[in-house]
Amino acid sequence: MNGPFYIGATGLEAQQRALEVVANNIANINTPGFKRAEVRFSELVGGQAPASADGTGDGVPAAQLFAGVSSAAVQRNLAQGDIKQTGNALDVAIDGDGFIELVGPDGQSLLWRGGTLAVNREGLLTGAAGLALKDGITVPTGATALAVARDGTVSATLTGETQPSEIGRIALVRPREVSSLIPVEGGLFRVDGPDALLSAQAGEEGAGTLVQGALEQSNVQLTDEMVALMVMQRAYAANAQLVQAGDQLMAIANGLKR
Repeated sequence: MNGPFYIGATGLEAQQRALEVVANNIANINTPGFKRAEVRFSELVGGQAPASADGTGDGVPAAQLFAGVSSAAVQRNLAQGDIKQTGNALDVAIDGDGFIELVGPDGQSLLWRGGTLAVNREGLLTGAAGLALKDGITVPTGATALAVARDGTVSATLTGETQPSEIGRIALVRPREVSSLIPVEGGLFRVDGPDALLSAQAGEEGAGTLVQGALEQSNVQLTDEMVALMVMQRAYAANAQLVQAGDQLMAIANGLKR
């Protein structure tokens, strides 16, 4: 008798989470390098059905009982976003599937899709949130310009010199499994285990190339998100009506007289 309540409740919870994911996608439509999230749903299976009224039979197998739906996982869509020229020499975008590896606060590896570079007090080239690049590129004091080639080579023009000098190279990495990427704050990703990443050079092994003076835009498409939002709102309303119908049936049953 209480089945509609629980089935409807699981549907409401799953659709609410999906609505939150879509809302977050829309909120980050103008965030450089943002990758849209997608919710994966899974069917819930109930327990063994009771025996028949005459006490015989084993009832319906559990595998044939539907007990609602749940939002099983939230995955990131890593499709390439549009690359937009900004004119800022410190902006770097990745045209491909690779990531730039940063060193986190605790020494862990964090993956970055590019953005605005900076130089910290120690002279190290840094990425998001001031985290240093794992390549450990040091910018000489007095450098007047930085250049990043498509293959990741970083050059600096020093005071009194006309020709730039190579000071390092930005390497790229790729995850062995896209599903192993775990999003963290600041638009970064992390992976568990040292063997989860494949080292690559820009322009080789499918990692892509670096584009200086540009930023990768979010891969969120507003029209797709609005359509998904409307579908989820209708699904949410349908589950709410299921709960309401169950309540009405319960009221009828409670009102029966012997």
